[in-house]
Amino acid sequence: MILSQDGNIYIITQEKATIIELVKKIEALYPKFKNNNVIVNLTSLGEIKSNEVVEFLQISKTHRNTNQSFVIVSNKVNLDDTLDELIIVPTLQEAYDIIEMEDMERDLGL
Repeated sequence: MILSQDGNIYIITQEKATIIELVKKIEALYPKFKNNNVIVNLTSLGEIKSNEVVEFLQISKTHRNTNQSFVIVSNKVNLDDTLDELIIVPTLQEAYDIIEMEDMERDLGL
């Protein structure tokens, strides 16, 4: 797991471990980035099944309840099979765009 920061956004990049191991690491490190937007970059992994991506549901809900964005980046997930509660986009640029839109919505009180 590689953790980097870009302004108020933490980018978590996963290269080798399983999704379950990654979620456990994110939960352990959560206090470090709980006040920032989060992008989980899974583009270097192979195909990801919808039942694997569901592992992010609880931490995503927790994070979004603090008025922060939680976006997963993967172009290897079948978006038709995923939950609407998870924000999954195919590119890093789209993740930044989502966060920018959500920041504007929060600023407007929407």
